[in-house]
Amino acid sequence: MPPIELTPGTAPYLSFSEREEIALLRAQDCGIREIARRLQRSPSTISRELRRNAATRSGTLIYRATVAQWKAERAAERPKASRLTRNDRLKNYVQSRLAGAVIDSEGRPIAGPNVPWKGRRQGRRADRRWGTCWSPEQISRRLQADYPEDQSMRISHEAIYQALYIQGRGALRKELTACLRTGRALRVPRARTQQRGKHFITPEVMISERPAETDDRAVPGHWEGDLIIGLNRSAVGTLVERTTRYTMLLHLPPMEGHGTGVRAKNGPPLAGHGAEAVRNAIAAKIVLLPEHLRRSLTWDQGAEMAQHVQLRIDTGLEIYFCDPQSPWQRGTNENTNGLLRQYFPKGTDISRYTQRELDAVADALNCRPRKSLGWKSPAEALRDLLLAS
Repeated sequence: MPPIELTPGTAPYLSFSEREEIALLRAQDCGIREIARRLQRSPSTISRELRRNAATRSGTLIYRATVAQWKAERAAERPKASRLTRNDRLKNYVQSRLAGAVIDSEGRPIAGPNVPWKGRRQGRRADRRWGTCWSPEQISRRLQADYPEDQSMRISHEAIYQALYIQGRGALRKELTACLRTGRALRVPRARTQQRGKHFITPEVMISERPAETDDRAVPGHWEGDLIIGLNRSAVGTLVERTTRYTMLLHLPPMEGHGTGVRAKNGPPLAGHGAEAVRNAIAAKIVLLPEHLRRSLTWDQGAEMAQHVQLRIDTGLEIYFCDPQSPWQRGTNENTNGLLRQYFPKGTDISRYTQRELDAVADALNCRPRKSLGWKSPAEALRDLLLAS
């Protein structure tokens, strides 16, 4: 056993003299709160000390000051090898969920944009690396579901962040920070932007008229939708089911003549996300679902939904609109759009992607476990609903 350090401990840590006092008071059958009161320490500190640093060689928990001091100093030794460094299977699991390939419905990988690592975050209006892109918290929680009996397959989300960001704990490559939601090379907060809507909706279809069953998410089949806008007025439509968070993406390619010649006054919207194009795209996707999973759709007050009456006739889907400048009324969809911006950053041309590539991105998102679903994925939650019906 190494020599005992007799100098008083700093405020956060117990000193050897304090541990001697704990041992004496414990031998006198003093309770934890009484010991804490005499040492002017928190009861939780004393309880933790007795639990962690008691001698166990005799087969019982007996607190001895010398043994407790030795255990505390041994536990405080640095540097420690990180768990990811010591466990290759755990490291491979984390890396595959963080930076795994996006695949299509036949299992073929889709590379996405070629984005070299520059040692810093990509600009806001530039391509970003594609990947499965699970968050560290999603990875940490899903491990408990995938390996319920294997305690070696455990890691906290903070340990994953430290492996990415802290020099010297480099079990994970620094460039994998590009697969995080923010893509930042440093851990700093980020402000969110808000969208504005237009005013052309009648009171009968406002969100205040939406059934109460929609708000508590107990009844599936209620959707939220929006557009993601890119460079040159390119766009992708997004549909998110409120109960399962299941996501579908709408392909909205530009029409012939877009970007060429002089635009005709009051002519058709050639960018591809006019009212008719959006109506047709929503109808083509939504009719693939069972009738009980297409009850309502909530949208902002964008002009792309000007043909909502015809959409309701074609699909039987009730349409509702949010109040002006109130994106929080479609919170599920706004959150999903933020996740999709990792694949389709602002300022990039979204029209270059095919429906197959959009479906692959949607599949990647639908296979991520969600905290709100008890760490199930949206695909698993939707599958359970379909089997239950």
